[in-house]
Amino acid sequence: MTATETRAVPSSVRVRVPGTSANLGPGFDALGLALSLYDEATISLRSDAEVRFDISGLGADSLPRDESHLLLRSMRTAAQHFGLPMTGVEIWMHNVIPQGRGLGSSAATISAAVAAAWMLRHPERDQLDRAAILTEAADIEGHPDNVAACVYGGLTISWQGARGAAAARVAVDAEIEPVLFEPTYEMPTSLARGLLPRTVSHADAAFTAGRSALLIHALSAAPHLLLDATEDRLHQPYRATAMPESALLCGQLRQAGVPAVISGAGPSVLALCGGQGQLETALDTPLAPGWLRKRLDIGVGLRASLVTE
Repeated sequence: MTATETRAVPSSVRVRVPGTSANLGPGFDALGLALSLYDEATISLRSDAEVRFDISGLGADSLPRDESHLLLRSMRTAAQHFGLPMTGVEIWMHNVIPQGRGLGSSAATISAAVAAAWMLRHPERDQLDRAAILTEAADIEGHPDNVAACVYGGLTISWQGARGAAAARVAVDAEIEPVLFEPTYEMPTSLARGLLPRTVSHADAAFTAGRSALLIHALSAAPHLLLDATEDRLHQPYRATAMPESALLCGQLRQAGVPAVISGAGPSVLALCGGQGQLETALDTPLAPGWLRKRLDIGVGLRASLVTE
């Protein structure tokens, strides 16, 4: 390369991010599981100040196409944090993760934005700095459980440490097969959180802490314990009145021996099938009108690659 030549700096990045289910019953605000529902985006920086959106898939008719879009707001925040110059932008998105269903759509959008900003700021790096992406994305989201599973994939335990959000990934037993039950209605996370009491009893806290520890063991090595391990007294009972159909379905599945939980803040229900006959029961359980059933896999973490032209 001569003194007059310059290396082309990539200005576009492709990102794929998974949907996630947080809590998984007793693991409130700490556990997350990636699912095989993937949103995709290609984000290109522009030399001018123009903003362009092309959105397909879920939400194509309702999501904004301006500065108020969560992806663009998050990317501008991350770009400022990482020191990435950013004016105009062109964004193509294809959404598969349902919005407002407790499946981490906002965490996926935020994680995609942060990963894109990080990659464009560090085009020379061969691998993503997932720890840095998690910390920034969790700051924007407000809690790390969905974001951690989105960034790392599989099952994650997340927490807020002295330096911000952190996470540990745990391998999931190969026998476990998720089945998702998705209703037609949405449940804003803010509403679901508003239903939680300010205090809980010591007995309920101890019970849920024990089940949360058991759940890690069940998901990683002992699927036959999942029915007991997914019991919760910390948040699901208090949210039941706001999503009666979800609570009823979750109860019916559990009564039939299927480890079912409210996915995140709801209203979707997730069955973690690992014992004998659980998958068949989950797939055969009658559903109320409007509900959808999807057999899924454990999801992989976010993927991002630079686009050079």
